[in-house]
Amino acid sequence: MSLVKELIEAGIHFGQRRSNWNPKMRPYIFATRNQIHIIDIKETIKGLLLARKLIQKVTSEGKDVVFVGTKRQSQAAIEKYCTDIGMPYVTERWLGGTLTNFRTIRERLKRLEELEKLIESGEIRSYSKKMESQLLREQKKIFRNLNGIRTMGNLPGAMVVVDVNREKNALFEARNLGIPTICLIDTDGDPDLADIPIPGNDDSMRSIDVIVRELCAAIAEGKAKRAQEAQERAEGGGNEEEGGNQGRRRSSRSQFRAEEDAPAAEADSPAEPTAEAGVATETPGN
Repeated sequence: MSLVKELIEAGIHFGQRRSNWNPKMRPYIFATRNQIHIIDIKETIKGLLLARKLIQKVTSEGKDVVFVGTKRQSQAAIEKYCTDIGMPYVTERWLGGTLTNFRTIRERLKRLEELEKLIESGEIRSYSKKMESQLLREQKKIFRNLNGIRTMGNLPGAMVVVDVNREKNALFEARNLGIPTICLIDTDGDPDLADIPIPGNDDSMRSIDVIVRELCAAIAEGKAKRAQEAQERAEGGGNEEEGGNQGRRRSSRSQFRAEEDAPAAEADSPAEPTAEAGVATETPGN
C-alpha cells in the first residue's frame, strides 16, 4: 500500500469544523465538506518528507529526537515506536523546564534510580510504613513523568510534537534553545509554532500512528547511515596505516641498498692513489 493511500485511509485529511479553524492554516486547506475542512494531502506529504530529511540528518550526527504527545490518542503510538527505536519521549504532563532546566531534570532522574535501587534490594522495607509509602509514591510520580526521557543524556537535536495547541510549553522551550520542531498540526493549530509543519488530523489514532511510524523509520535510516560512515572511517584508517607501513618498508629497503653500494664505492676508491704512487716512484728515477 502506498503512503498516500495509507494516510487517506487513516483519515489524516479530515480537519476541524469550519467554525473552529485558524486562518493561518488556509494554505494547507484543500476544500470544505459539510462544514469540515479537508486538508490538502499534498501539503501533508511535503511536510512529512521535509521532516524525514531533517530527522535523518540529526540522527546521523548522533543526536536524539524527542517526541512529545500527551493527548490520549498519541500516547500508545509514541511509546511503542520510540521504545523500539530507542528515542526519548514525553506522553504524560510536560514538566516546565524539561529542556531549559535540564540539569534539574537529570537530578530527578538520578533520584529515580536511587529509589528503584531501594525497591529492588528490599532495603525500602527497613523504613517505617509511612516513609515507605511516601518513597513509593515519589518513585511512581517521577517514573510516570520522566521515564520516557531517562536515556536522554543531552539536549535533543529535534523535537516532534503532536497537537501544537496542547504542547505550547514544550514548543516555547525548544524555540528558546534553538531546537528545530516538527509538528502534526490540525486546522485549528498555529503553523508559526513549528519549523516544519505536517498538516493533518491530530485527533485520529491511526493518522498519528502512521506519522510517528514514518518519522521513526527515518530515525532508523539516520542511525544506519551513521554506523556505515563510522565503519568506512575505520576501514579507511586501517588502509592508511597499512599504506604507511608499506612506505616505511620501502624506505628501509632503499636504505639497505644504499648501505650495500657504499662498501663497493669504498672498494673502488683505493685504486686511484695506487696509480699516483706509481707515477711518483718513477719520477726520481728519471
